[in-house]
Amino acid sequence: MAGIVVVFDFDKTIIDVDSDNWVVDELGATDLFNRLLPTMPWNSLMARMMKELHVQGKTIGDIEEILKRVPIHPRIVPPIKSAYALGCDLRVISHANVFFIETILKHVGIRDCFCEINTNPGYFDEEGRLRILPICARP
Repeated sequence: MAGIVVVFDFDKTIIDVDSDNWVVDELGATDLFNRLLPTMPWNSLMARMMKELHVQGKTIGDIEEILKRVPIHPRIVPPIKSAYALGCDLRVISHANVFFIETILKHVGIRDCFCEINTNPGYFDEEGRLRILPICARP
């Protein structure tokens, strides 16, 4: 299978939901998200939501625990592992952010199956707040 590249979307493909919406909803910020949604681009909105959640005292650990509970279809992990074992080059392309994706993939034990994740960068600043940038920007 060498030379075969398999590309996955992340939200609503590897996981059964949109990871951004999942985190916002599970952390109780849906109303604010819905009010701000018509006023700014998606990445700016998610960056703002991470700021608001940080101000409310939500931590990296809180976000990680939410991400570990994301619904994943039980039939997605075995084929990913099989394709990897056969030597396929697996990649993710997504509008989510790298922290959400890597946290979930590590939790379900398939992060090492993917050689590349093309998505929006994210990093934690000195205050412990998740900063999300558009894919064209770097911290």
